[in-house]
Amino acid sequence: MPRFPDHLTGDGPTNPFPGIRVLERRLGREIPHRLGSNEGLDMPHRALREHFGDAMVEHAYCYGDSEALGVRQRIADQQGIPLEALLVDAGADSLIALALRTVAEPGTVVVATGGTYPTFGYFARGQGCRLVEVPYEEAPGRLAPDLEALSAAARREQARLVYLANPDNPGGHLHDDAAVRRLRETLPDDCWLLLDEAYHDFRDDAESPFAREVLPGVIRLRTLSKAHGMAGLRIGYAIAEPETLAMMMKVRIHYAVSTLTQAAAEVVLDHPDETRAHIAAVLERRERLAEHFRELGAEVLPSATNFIGIRLPSAELAERINRELLEAGRLIARPAHPNLGHVLRITAVEDALVPGRLEILERALKQG
Repeated sequence: MPRFPDHLTGDGPTNPFPGIRVLERRLGREIPHRLGSNEGLDMPHRALREHFGDAMVEHAYCYGDSEALGVRQRIADQQGIPLEALLVDAGADSLIALALRTVAEPGTVVVATGGTYPTFGYFARGQGCRLVEVPYEEAPGRLAPDLEALSAAARREQARLVYLANPDNPGGHLHDDAAVRRLRETLPDDCWLLLDEAYHDFRDDAESPFAREVLPGVIRLRTLSKAHGMAGLRIGYAIAEPETLAMMMKVRIHYAVSTLTQAAAEVVLDHPDETRAHIAAVLERRERLAEHFRELGAEVLPSATNFIGIRLPSAELAERINRELLEAGRLIARPAHPNLGHVLRITAVEDALVPGRLEILERALKQG
């Protein structure tokens, strides 16, 4: 099991403001009179009530439950993940930063694939870590994080943490469960695996036994932004051993997830049929979109996400198409990393399937 930084062990930091919900659970009774915190302010919120209604205003008054118990209970019940192995925070991005803050001290080495989800590198550099990148494994029909190269770099550089997005962003590739296990087994004992599973819900095997495992030395991250449609409210969760989550709680922003966000998440989680229907619709659109561009001669990469990746012959062509689409008011994604400048990413929304919406790309493909 990888070790934690010295400043977190022993007495370490302690959250000075656990919040009323946590205090109520500790006491075993309600605290009806809030006389010692900002939550007791008597702001009338007339404008807010008129605009959003009384129910919204009740959420505006109070800090969120710092332990997000209601959200965690629903995830635990629906996915079979132990409640004590779940931590809720403000989306996968916030969880990436939190994981780094917990296990990677400034000056330590972290390893990732050059061109993978760039927010990881952004936060790693902000944490003062030295980021070591390895190239993608590229072949016809394949653009995948190279697990052997990640493991080799971790051993060579004595890395503190390895980052893997699985399914990958922006390529869409999915490594199977056995490959992820092998990666963890080949990493140094004191190296963490940060497994970003933001697109997990779009896997065909999203409900497999492996999906609910709590893996030693691994911090798994998931989100309610994609399949659950809550990107604007910022909420996601980590799956890890309770000892690991306890350390993460020491350095977490305790009220990062608002009362409104938690209430909305509970409503969405209470209606899983709606989420399942949305996922099915996304997968159907993804295949229609992929088939459309294959018929035009494009190299469409295999995807286990809510998007498709198209690999073009050159970064120059991809840059021109992306620029012209943006000028025409059509925003797709082109990775900023030079390793992936020849890839375009298109999300499988209904708007992408409207005839003529991506005519600029279609015309370029027809011209060869």
